[in-house]
Amino acid sequence: MDNVWVTPKLDTAISPFDRGLTYGDGLFATMRSHNGVILFLDTHFSRLQQGARRLGFYWHPDRQFLTKLTEVAKLNPNHCIKLLITKGVGGRGYASPNMSKPTSVLSVSTIPSHYAQWQRQGISLSVSPVQLATQPLLAGIKHLNRLEQVLIKSQPLAENADDWLVLDIHNRVIGASMANIFAVFGNNICTPSMSYAGISGVTRGKIIEQLLDMGFNVDVCNITLLDIANADAVFMSNSLLHVVDVLNIDQLPFTPWSKSEALRCELLKSDKNQ
Repeated sequence: MDNVWVTPKLDTAISPFDRGLTYGDGLFATMRSHNGVILFLDTHFSRLQQGARRLGFYWHPDRQFLTKLTEVAKLNPNHCIKLLITKGVGGRGYASPNMSKPTSVLSVSTIPSHYAQWQRQGISLSVSPVQLATQPLLAGIKHLNRLEQVLIKSQPLAENADDWLVLDIHNRVIGASMANIFAVFGNNICTPSMSYAGISGVTRGKIIEQLLDMGFNVDVCNITLLDIANADAVFMSNSLLHVVDVLNIDQLPFTPWSKSEALRCELLKSDKNQ
């Protein structure tokens, strides 16, 4: 079986005039299959639909696409499944066509082998020299314009660092290069606001819900490096990693959070599809 499928007709090529290719006019979801189903699929769909509306188009998966997605998840039980949605084929120029048919691109890949090691051992971050611009009209959406992340990843990491901690141009902490961040202060847990930059991850939202169920206070707010320095623990999350402890940020050490493994287990249990 091929690893990429494109709609409206499955197994077809992407048009060179597709707005996702020409302008980055679209969005995507990175999902994880587990035990033959995709974790938090309903929430991923909801976020895609909300993001599409913010970008000015309507998207809804049809029955044929849902059948293919179900088949892919069953055949690839522990993989990364990426769903990319574009506004479809459009004419020349930035203005969107009056009528367009969205393009959906489904792809499957293996989960990076070092992610399991990160979950067991934690990771080290270094503050990125590349900062994120602020744009509230796009903030929170996992849109296709990822050039900032490309620039971040193009910088050479220090030998003892695994990933970047990224700030915006106002020196507010946003997250890792590909994950959301949480800072633990006793029974209070803070995660950066995504009002001006960054991605509001599906797993981030599920973690917030789970932390509240576990009796923690959760605050979504602006966080600085000074705030992070005073935290008891720091962890990060995305759909493939779930929960990973941050052991240090440059020369600043942190103790792994005692609740990380319990939170990771509760996340898997909380998905109603399991």
